[in-house]
Amino acid sequence: MTKRIFRSISLAALGAMLAVVAIIIGVLYNFYIGEQKEQQWQQTELAAQGVAQNGMGYFEELELEQCRITWVAADGTVLYDNRVSAESLSNHNEREEITEALISGFGESVRNSDTLMEQTRYTAQRLPDGSVLRLAVSQNGILALLAQVFWPILVVVVAGAVLSLMLASRLSKKIVEPLNELDLNHPLSNEGYDEVAPLLHRIESQQREIRKQSGMLHQRRREFETITNNMDEGLVLLNEKNKILTMNASASRMLESDGDYTGKDILALDRSEAMLDLLLTARRGKGAERITEKNGRQYRIEANPVFSQGFFSGVALLIMDVTEREQAERLRREFTANVSHELKTPLHTISGCAELLSNGMVKPGDEKGFSNQIYTEAQRMIHLVDDIIGLSRLDEGAEDMQREEVDLYALAQEVAGRFAPTAEEAKVSLSVQGGQATVVGIRRMLDTLISNLCSNAIKYNRPGGRVDITVEAAQREARLTVADNGIGIPIEHQSRVFERFYRVDKSRSKAVGGTGLGLSIVKHAALVHDARIEMESQPEKGTTITVIFPL
Repeated sequence: MTKRIFRSISLAALGAMLAVVAIIIGVLYNFYIGEQKEQQWQQTELAAQGVAQNGMGYFEELELEQCRITWVAADGTVLYDNRVSAESLSNHNEREEITEALISGFGESVRNSDTLMEQTRYTAQRLPDGSVLRLAVSQNGILALLAQVFWPILVVVVAGAVLSLMLASRLSKKIVEPLNELDLNHPLSNEGYDEVAPLLHRIESQQREIRKQSGMLHQRRREFETITNNMDEGLVLLNEKNKILTMNASASRMLESDGDYTGKDILALDRSEAMLDLLLTARRGKGAERITEKNGRQYRIEANPVFSQGFFSGVALLIMDVTEREQAERLRREFTANVSHELKTPLHTISGCAELLSNGMVKPGDEKGFSNQIYTEAQRMIHLVDDIIGLSRLDEGAEDMQREEVDLYALAQEVAGRFAPTAEEAKVSLSVQGGQATVVGIRRMLDTLISNLCSNAIKYNRPGGRVDITVEAAQREARLTVADNGIGIPIEHQSRVFERFYRVDKSRSKAVGGTGLGLSIVKHAALVHDARIEMESQPEKGTTITVIFPL
């Protein structure tokens, strides 16, 4: 209120002062122009009399530097000009002041410069012989005049403005002072303007009612906040305009609220299509729920309309983080489907071979081939089940497994020794390089990790290829690298090869007995040991996988 009064008084004072300055300048300018005009007409009449009496001889001794004098014949021909040669000037019959003087005896016109800083006044008088004498005087325009008096005017305006602001500040504070000193806690004890007495009585009455209701609301709010802030689910209450009335801590975390959004639109926090659909459905008086994703997390949002006295008054939103549940459900479905698919193929093969053998439909001498097929598929099923059991153990975190100091170099040599016959059969050279690197881990799990990497490097190689296992120890980490020059992995598959049952080439994987779980087991074993995996691969050039263990 003080600022508004101060602004009003200041603007009124400044406006009045500027208006007075403008009026004074206008009056002074008109007075200045009037004096100039009167003097010019006097000079024109004197010059006309001199020319009428002496003719061209009048100009011989004339010294007139401040104005331009021109003598024009009745036909508009310039007879004399004190600034330029008369012969170089065009006919002046069309000049406004000349035309007017020829008709009425006297003529006048004013021409402004392009910048409006200067204007030229022309006065003309007809002589008895019909010729016209014209005087031209340059005068300062309004802008030039203002430029000349700018600093004095500025000083006056600034001084007036400072004085106006000081008076306005003093008056506004004096007017508002009684209102600022009101004791609203005890309205009836105030003394001030009589005009505010009814307001003070009403404030006193309302304060009594407010104190009574405030106590009740405070207690209910405290109970409500105690309940909602201890909920894992997010709770948001909106009014009929989707403005946030209250929001518990869980909702703030889920919606990533970085401040107090009370009173703001819920769409300022979540403008997803799911939220818009929920709000529209709730506004129609129906409950709804949607699954939405936000920053990699999945949330189920339930929206229910709130009615007061039969009218829609808001929406209650319940937000639940279902990320882990959805991921677990998705993994369960994928795992069940993949296991069923992987087991079905060898079971069909075993069943078919067994059926042929039991029905005597196999040619004599072919029984061994069918028996070998049954054995091969049974071994594949055993490997698959073993991998699934191992992967399940890894999913549980392997907390019950004993950790010990393990030399990765010695373990790699041991694994290489086991795979030497397999590598020789595949015509692939297998070597171990590097030196001692001791980590604290689960020996059996590390063995499985190296074994799976070696197995893949041999299986997906070519005759004459090589597999190099390198173990290095740095100051803060140990690096286990398995490199081959085999078939490699296309770039579009590299981001998915660590997924369960994912195969780049399914026909080749089945031909070499792959289950699609090897790299998934490697990934989980690395996670158990807080290790990270780096992979480089180029088709037809080979693959290099490095597991980096922290020391």
